Amino acid sequence: MTSTLTEDHIHHQPTHQQVAIAAHAVEAVKVYGTGDVQVRALDGVTIGFEQSRFTAIMGPSGSGKSTLMHALAGLDTLSSGSVWIGDIEISRLREKKLTKLRRDRIGFVFQSFNLIPTLTAAENIVLPMRLAGRKPDRAWVDTVVETVGLQNRLQHRPSELSGGQQQRVAVARALASQPQIIFADEPTGNVDSRTGAEILSFMRQAVRELGQTIVMVTHDPVAASYADRAVFLADGHIVAEIHEPTADSVFNRMRTFGA
Repeated sequence: MTSTLTEDHIHHQPTHQQVAIAAHAVEAVKVYGTGDVQVRALDGVTIGFEQSRFTAIMGPSGSGKSTLMHALAGLDTLSSGSVWIGDIEISRLREKKLTKLRRDRIGFVFQSFNLIPTLTAAENIVLPMRLAGRKPDRAWVDTVVETVGLQNRLQHRPSELSGGQQQRVAVARALASQPQIIFADEPTGNVDSRTGAEILSFMRQAVRELGQTIVMVTHDPVAASYADRAVFLADGHIVAEIHEPTADSVFNRMRTFGA
């Protein structure tokens, strides 16, 4: 069963629908530049992302994969079309409400970690909730910390942690606020392959054991093999998808459109 949605499905979703959709885009178009230098980074993309699933977005450089993720996360606006987080159309929100939605409903994991250097790992993990004026759920935070294996590093500052440990803190920070969806942009891009495998295992475990929803942009077939589903973009279009991907199946599919 594919979770790619038609426009009719999206606007008239029945209340008895068994699979909830954490985020979706409808006819998403993003155009940069004008005239001869115009680039359609997204060219009418319609896609849905199911709750409690791990999805990899893949494609060659310039395919639109990062543009799609940024639009879904409310970090960039579309030229036309719509983007939804749950039942909220974020493409219509004013900046103040969009900022609040990102803070309350969306988690982020970036390639560059983005940790606050003067705070301990524990303080970094709960920082988004502190900024939102929310009290962390201690039992949940403890579960997250245990899941990502940080029990013995909580009082360390980022400079005292390895790259892999810093990325684990970033993953824990994204999970700790129990967001509706987490967007991960090349989360293993700055770590070695062994550490990357550990981080991807943690992310997959968060989906399977904690019910989290994760959408990850990656160029790496091995990283994509940890996901439940791999979606392929080329020239601003979705050109294929694989359920239960393996590194080989992803590599072979990418080779067919020159990635």
